[in-house]
Amino acid sequence: MLSINALACNDLLDTEMRVLDSSETVNLCKYEEKVILVVNVASRCGYTYQYATLQKLYEEYKDEDFVILGIPSRDFMQEYSNEEDVAEFCSTEYGVNFPMFATAKVRGKKAHPFYKKLADESGISPKWNFNKYLISRDGSVVSTYGSSVKPDSVELTSDIEKLL
Repeated sequence: MLSINALACNDLLDTEMRVLDSSETVNLCKYEEKVILVVNVASRCGYTYQYATLQKLYEEYKDEDFVILGIPSRDFMQEYSNEEDVAEFCSTEYGVNFPMFATAKVRGKKAHPFYKKLADESGISPKWNFNKYLISRDGSVVSTYGSSVKPDSVELTSDIEKLL
């Protein structure tokens, strides 16, 4: 049975995702009417340092209805195989407290349904870890950013500020 929120929710967000290292699931409609940055993350990547600036970005804007959704992926062979290790790494190494979800495929035929929707709407699938999708309050993808675009870059932060 669908909840009332799910009935009113944008199709892009109307997706169940399991919370990292947990059996709990969350419907992403929970984040409807927020500005959302979706990032496919990895713990053993050259871009892993971006966790620190992602956390700072989240802290800076979270009170303005901004959220970061971290989704670990093994698609590029740079993520721990055990979700407990991923959760511990993110928490102890970078103090991550933005929402993190279960490891998922982010590209190709077996991509998680949420990532299939992101790719369909934006025309872009992640080419590497730390690819970013910026979603407006109305639930539409407004921009994508490759791995090399740092979370605290003027390009990304100015786009976020325009949406807030």
